[in-house]
Amino acid sequence: MTEAHPSGFTVVGNHLAQHRGLSCLAIGLAVHIQSLRDGSPVDIRSLTERFPEGRDRFAAALRELERHGYLERRRERLADGTWTTVTYAYNNPAATSARRAREAAADAVPEVGPGPVPKPGRAPRPPVPKPSTPPPPPVRATAPAQVRAVSASPRRPPLPTPSAHAPALHRSAADLLAGLREREPRLALSERDVRRLAPAVAAWLERGVRPDAVRHALTGGLPPEPLHHPAGLLAHRLTALLPAPLPTTPARPSVDPLQNCDRCDRCDRAFRAPEPGRCGGCAGSYAAPSPTEDA
Repeated sequence: MTEAHPSGFTVVGNHLAQHRGLSCLAIGLAVHIQSLRDGSPVDIRSLTERFPEGRDRFAAALRELERHGYLERRRERLADGTWTTVTYAYNNPAATSARRAREAAADAVPEVGPGPVPKPGRAPRPPVPKPSTPPPPPVRATAPAQVRAVSASPRRPPLPTPSAHAPALHRSAADLLAGLREREPRLALSERDVRRLAPAVAAWLERGVRPDAVRHALTGGLPPEPLHHPAGLLAHRLTALLPAPLPTTPARPSVDPLQNCDRCDRCDRAFRAPEPGRCGGCAGSYAAPSPTEDA
C-alpha cells in the first residue's frame, strides 16, 4: 500500500529509477546524492565512511553516473587561489542538455536590423564587426535535486575528548586501539593514528563503557571489502556512536551518629544527634537542679 509523504521526500524520475544502463549501486547513489543539500560531501572517502561499500565500487558508480550525464565534475579555483573538484548533480540530464542547446542556438543567431543605404556610385562599406562579448558564466544548480557538492576538505565533527586529564585512562585507550589488530587484522593502526584516536576512546571509557563494549563497537559489522582508511572509519564510529554520559547520582544526606542521653540516672536512651546531649523527651521535661538542691 502506498502512503503519501507529507515532508522529507525527494522526487526521482523513472528515467533514473528504471535506467537500463546503470547498475543498481549507481542508481541508489544518484538518489542519495539528489537528496542531499548543496555543499554536501560526495567524495569517495566520505561515501565509504557513510556506506559499507568500498572505494572501487563507489568509483565505478560515480563514473557510470558521469558517463550518463547525471554527474559532472569540474576543477574550479577558489578565492584563495587553491583548486578544488566540484561535483554537479542533475536530476534530469535530457532536459538539461535540451535547455543548453536552446541557449547555445539563441546565442548563435545574429542580430538583424536595417543597415545604412549606400549612396549611388560608391561601394557599400563593410559592416564594422561588433566587439565579441565573453560568454556568460555557467549557471550553477540551485534546485535541491541539483546538488553542488564540494569534495575537498569536508568539515567533520571533532573527535570526543575526556572531561579530565587522566594518564592511566589514556594508556588504557592506547592499548585498546593497538590491540584491535589481534581481533581484526585490517585495523592495524600506525602509532600516529593511535595517539590521535586515544582521547576519543578515553572519552568512552570515562563514560563507563567497558573495554569489551568499545572493541565490539569498533570492530563489529565491518564491510567485507578491504579497508583503505581504517583510522578514518574508527574516527567516524567513535564520534557518531559516542554513548551519552551516565546520569549523576545525587549525594546521600549525611546521617547523624548515635548518641546516648547524658541523663544517665533516669534515661540513657540512644538517639541521633551531631553532638552528645539529652534526647528529645529529657530535654523538654527535665530541668537542671539548682546549686542548693545539689548541696
